[in-house]
Amino acid sequence: MEFLNRIEEKARLDALLDSPRGEFACVYGRRRCGKTRLLREVISKRENVVYFLADQSEKSLQISRLKDEVAMQIPVFLDLEIKDWGKFFDLWRMYAPKGSVLVLDEFPYLVRMAPELPSVIQRTVDVFGDTGNKIIICGSSQRMMQGFVLSAGEPLYGRAREIIKVEPLEFKWLKSAFPNRQKRELLSLWAVYGGVPRYWELAESDANWIESVKRNIFNPLGVLHDEPQFLLMDEVGDFAKASSLLSVIGGGANRISEIASKLDRKATELSHPLKRLLDLGFIEKDVPFGADIENGKKSLYRVADPFLNFWYKFALPNRSRLEFLEDADSAREFNHKFDVYLGDVWERLVRSRLAKEWRMVSRWWGTGTNRQKMEIDIVGESFDGKTLLVGEVKLSANELEVERIKRDLMTKAEALPFRSKYDSFQVEVYVADEMDV
Repeated sequence: MEFLNRIEEKARLDALLDSPRGEFACVYGRRRCGKTRLLREVISKRENVVYFLADQSEKSLQISRLKDEVAMQIPVFLDLEIKDWGKFFDLWRMYAPKGSVLVLDEFPYLVRMAPELPSVIQRTVDVFGDTGNKIIICGSSQRMMQGFVLSAGEPLYGRAREIIKVEPLEFKWLKSAFPNRQKRELLSLWAVYGGVPRYWELAESDANWIESVKRNIFNPLGVLHDEPQFLLMDEVGDFAKASSLLSVIGGGANRISEIASKLDRKATELSHPLKRLLDLGFIEKDVPFGADIENGKKSLYRVADPFLNFWYKFALPNRSRLEFLEDADSAREFNHKFDVYLGDVWERLVRSRLAKEWRMVSRWWGTGTNRQKMEIDIVGESFDGKTLLVGEVKLSANELEVERIKRDLMTKAEALPFRSKYDSFQVEVYVADEMDV
């Protein structure tokens, strides 16, 4: 698959490497989002660059392997005996040509085996001066990488010229990755894999999204069959607790009281693990338009990441019968549930797109001035605060259905308790088959 987007990230790293000064940088983000691909795009045509991918081996083995990598550019390293990180970096500073770059990928693995390493790198960076030498650390554990460079009191705090978080790609790039796929197929792929480039690569060779799901996720030998376990173990101390939370939220328990009941826990015990998942972007908190995000009574929790959402909704509950798509009745059941799920995914994509054009775009639910319970897919306000946007999201609808929905929306809009705050309102229906995001 071709290298997609990452224009700003690449420009920032190029500027760092072009600097005549010694520099330190940090690149991080969740697994399989393209961090290594980004680094290789940046360094591939540069001289005096050593790239090292760490693993979970003992410290001595890691140092030995890195020494061998450095020796390919600095032959004197072949004859040097190096048993600790302090000596390695002293020698690297001594012998590395001006403008040398050292890239340490999966840096957290190195630190787990050598907790002293951040302090060693700090001392090295502090004496770079005008050597032009650079060190770039990279890692998938967002928790650890943020701690290394963003936590006051840590050795590397305040040293980084660039701290770049590599996020999942936006939906628009999926169309570039799969230029020959139809709109509904693209939406289905997004509903399963989200914006993670490596997942897209795994799906590239499959005829359609369902074949990709069966091969990569449902099959016990599939590359992504156990992906959530690896993803969560990178980020959370208690995998079982985090996975249980995602499981019950993905299963439809959205209020904290419901989540606590499903887990047979007190709601107060869930505050910290829920916040951790929120900070990582794995879940999100949904409140009605205009409500305080901290309002616990009105908050609904949802699995934000499409891949995790799909896995906990469809893969985990069916692990004992993963061939269910070969059974006609099971296939029909799956397709029905997936269509409902796809509608929710489309709704989130629409809200994300509209958030660039309107303020506070959200859902709304509650009791209207007509004393009727109402739910509205899309509510937002114009940036001047004068116009209210009220919308509904549909996977498909003909012209007659759209007109009927608009009339219903106009009735609902007039009954909104905050309608009087706005000079006017705009009613829209967002149909997946007719709209790009």
